[in-house]
Amino acid sequence: MRNKYQHIFEPMTIRRMTMKNRIVMTPMGTNFGEQNGEMSFLHINYYEQRAKGGTGLLIVENASVSSPQGSNGTTQLRIDLDNYIPRLYKLCENVHKHGACIAIQLNHAGTSAMSSRIGMQPVSASDVPSKAGGEIPRPLEKEEIYEIVKKYGEAAKRAQICGFDAVEIHAGHSYLISQFLSPTMNKRTDEFGGSPENRARFARLVIEEVRRQVGPFYPIFVRISADEMVEGGNTLDDTLEYLQYFEKEVDVFDVSCGLNGSIQYQIDANYLPDGWRSYMAKAVKEKYNKPCMTVGNIRDPKVAEDILARGDADLIGMGRGLIAEPEWVNKVEFGNECDLRKCISCNIGCAGHRIGLNQPMRCTVNPAINSGEDYMKHKINKPCNVVVIGGGTAGLEAACTAAEVGCTTFLIEKKPELGGLASVISKIPDKKRLADFPEYLKHRASKLHNLFIFTNTSATVDLVKNLNPDIIVNATGSVPTLPPIKGLHDYVDQDDSNVATVLKMIDRINDYPDNLEGKKVAIIGGGAVGLDVMEFFTPKGAEVTMVEMLPMIGNGLDPVTKCDTTAKMKKYNVRQMTNTALQEVTNDKFIVKTPEGNIEDVPFDYGFICLGMRANTPVLSELEDAFADTNVEIVNIGDSKRARRIIEGTEEGRNILSVLARHNFL
Repeated sequence: MRNKYQHIFEPMTIRRMTMKNRIVMTPMGTNFGEQNGEMSFLHINYYEQRAKGGTGLLIVENASVSSPQGSNGTTQLRIDLDNYIPRLYKLCENVHKHGACIAIQLNHAGTSAMSSRIGMQPVSASDVPSKAGGEIPRPLEKEEIYEIVKKYGEAAKRAQICGFDAVEIHAGHSYLISQFLSPTMNKRTDEFGGSPENRARFARLVIEEVRRQVGPFYPIFVRISADEMVEGGNTLDDTLEYLQYFEKEVDVFDVSCGLNGSIQYQIDANYLPDGWRSYMAKAVKEKYNKPCMTVGNIRDPKVAEDILARGDADLIGMGRGLIAEPEWVNKVEFGNECDLRKCISCNIGCAGHRIGLNQPMRCTVNPAINSGEDYMKHKINKPCNVVVIGGGTAGLEAACTAAEVGCTTFLIEKKPELGGLASVISKIPDKKRLADFPEYLKHRASKLHNLFIFTNTSATVDLVKNLNPDIIVNATGSVPTLPPIKGLHDYVDQDDSNVATVLKMIDRINDYPDNLEGKKVAIIGGGAVGLDVMEFFTPKGAEVTMVEMLPMIGNGLDPVTKCDTTAKMKKYNVRQMTNTALQEVTNDKFIVKTPEGNIEDVPFDYGFICLGMRANTPVLSELEDAFADTNVEIVNIGDSKRARRIIEGTEEGRNILSVLARHNFL
């Protein structure tokens, strides 16, 4: 497919580094590092998978140039001492043998660090936190600034010794250099604050020191937040002005955007289209005639090719897209584009795990981010029949995995179509990217000749018995939670009713007018489903009220989605009634109990019950009884085990391998 995507597969030389294609893995924290800041072998496996997958350049996640002061994350990599060189050298060696180039991002967190982790007060340009409610930092003294500049240079020299082909200096995303550049965080009155030239002075000193240490032939990338997308922050025009003060020694600008307070643009929300940020890279490239990299939900190779062909950017950066699909480049290059496992930008296993919960990174659509497709090397050693009941994402993952290792596999789905709840929710316009995962699974299933799929078929004990199963997987999903509240069951989802679950809303989605000015929408439930409904109706002009029993709307959401939905509720003046309980339902109002104990009417033209989902297991108990005296194992996975998110179902689907191993089939 090189002819189809000529620009993607055109080599590029930057000083003395030649990349074989234009796809770059952008740096994203993983929490895979050792406690002491050393790179782990888990880390090395993770990066090596993307190198094997054909990626032209990998930029390793940010490494601290000054620890503990500048450390960010739970187990951040360090490059501030020589003892970190050997393991980083091993990483470079492993990546290079696959023909990929590799760089590392150098960073000081500044006030994005946390005192609970670093054991001291964070530092910054001024005493301004990097996000609302964040810790107040200590402004750096001038002597300290120059000492940090020196540490950047020393870290870059270590990177060169390790075998990295380039370094990237992080000057965006609310880290220390960004804190100097942004007028929202830099309130200094000395030569490091005030004018754009003064705010850019720290960045200039760092870049000049790095160049002095690495010499004239070594590529330097700089990541910037070209538009900070916060009130009072640098706009794209502001950035184009201040770049003049440090662009001289920069070889490539990695053009990103956003700060902590606009993280939904920095780590793109799922509704943002492929390549939406490329205009920023184009502006930087045109003004400074420097190679630029663009990022931003780029999943479709056609979009990547068009960006390069138009000249908007010279390199395509992919972070989450390569977490989800390490083989992205190889699949595009060798004509297997239809096999791409596209990132759905849900931000749960990556940003949610790492930033929100301090856990190691995971992926909703890729249950094996470190080992890739290695599981397919295992094959069954004796005949095995697997019956999977339910064709949602969990059931499809289980069925495909079982078939891929050689099991004769039967998938039974009562509906005409496969895909389950993910396919249904993807019909909401802002959730359309979600459909990519079930579509990938269905395509994957279609290629497996030992996977037999029955749609429009209800699973019965007799049918399952006739398939002579060795293992049964129950993946029958979930249904909306509808508690015994007065009036609720009389009105919800009835044809002539104004009260609906999200599933009925989706059935009616084309019937709602585009202009709902003056109309009232009331939503019971402030979790992810209720917020999906809010996001659908607010742009249409509806007056929206959300009712939630908990003290907050959006409890448990990943940080990106949380920031985005909070901004939308503020923008559209959504009324938030927290600590409030539903008492009764009529066809035009919800009757609720407020925190003060008062009974209040919440009138609506459209009312929605979004109290989450509950497990649905229509045949599980019958199957357990029918096979009780046999060696057949029945496993219950996904939402039919407990209603959760896609990520848990995908992981449990892949875990069919453990069941096979337990029964000595592998």
